Amino acid sequence: MTKHGKIKYITLAAVLSALIVVLSFLPIKAFVEITLTIIPISIGIIIGGYKMGLILGTIFGLISYVQCFGYSAFGATLFSINPFFTFLVCVPTRIVAGGISGFVADILRNKNSKISALAASVLMPLLNTILFTSTLVVLFYQTEYIQSFVTALNALNPLHFMVLFVGINGLVELLVGIIISYPTALAINKYIIEK
Repeated sequence: MTKHGKIKYITLAAVLSALIVVLSFLPIKAFVEITLTIIPISIGIIIGGYKMGLILGTIFGLISYVQCFGYSAFGATLFSINPFFTFLVCVPTRIVAGGISGFVADILRNKNSKISALAASVLMPLLNTILFTSTLVVLFYQTEYIQSFVTALNALNPLHFMVLFVGINGLVELLVGIIISYPTALAINKYIIEK
């Protein structure tokens, strides 16, 4: 990568990181918070690959964990039950989601950049939802707090709970990823990065 390319990469990472911070504090309140943070992460992955996915996933995870200190009622309750498990639910899941999405996008980029971009737009929200909820279930399912959700949702088992708990939110985040992240990243890549 040339010096000019490195400057563009670092600038993009900084701008997308700032967007992650801002969007993290603008969640759409629903049964589970829907986050728009997936948009800049997916854009970063489409343009910058797995390294950008790891960087932005880390920032997203750390911000999510910081929100557990009182901004997010759900996160604060998990934190009060077990701070370390809450860290594991918030941070590594987002790092892995960003890294895997970026890795797949990098592999596909050599074959078809548009398919690569679409894969990142789909994988990031999908992996974020799957990894977050599966880690939540593994670490907190037996707690009284999560069991209150299980009862309220009439969930039959942990998998059923996962689907009911984040089904609509996960679908909305997936659609937002495809509808916004995909075309935005293609435009940024074409008109800013490649020039």
